[in-house]
Amino acid sequence: MCFASADQETMDKAEAQKLIATQTRRNFVGNSLVVILPSDSTATVKTLGDLKQAGFKRIAIGNPASVPVGRYTREVLEAAGVWPVLEPRMIMAQNVRQSLDYVARAEVDAGFVYGTDAAIQRDKVKVALTVPTQKPISYPVAVTAAAGNAAEAGQFVEFMLTPEAQAVFAKYGFTKP
Repeated sequence: MCFASADQETMDKAEAQKLIATQTRRNFVGNSLVVILPSDSTATVKTLGDLKQAGFKRIAIGNPASVPVGRYTREVLEAAGVWPVLEPRMIMAQNVRQSLDYVARAEVDAGFVYGTDAAIQRDKVKVALTVPTQKPISYPVAVTAAAGNAAEAGQFVEFMLTPEAQAVFAKYGFTKP
């Protein structure tokens, strides 16, 4: 069995708890952080500071306490100095897809999701801004320490790095690690 995560922090915790076979850990894809708006929105977002405008009353983000995309979002908003202003407007989502759904249904004015998630609902959301992150968004994978099929799981991890697998990931918007 393998474990994959959307951020390094979660994998680091699994490693610290000895839940993975450390030597099998690899980064297999990358992603981007984007600000999305409902497709019929007339708002524009050219910088994170633009989200301070009065028109952005509700902003969906993954909960930083438990969701990797939320941690990335908090880091960039803190670095931009807008976290304190935007925090009261935030609707905390349980996962990135919930943030996406809130924006797709126009229940919020904007949201932060991964680029790959935004691509899923191109008819209902539009990407307003691709947000540079302090650290790259890379997804690690590793064989679990308790894997009963460690050899096969290790082969799967290595397969995820092959050109064939990377082409499939690229088809869905992921970048190379």
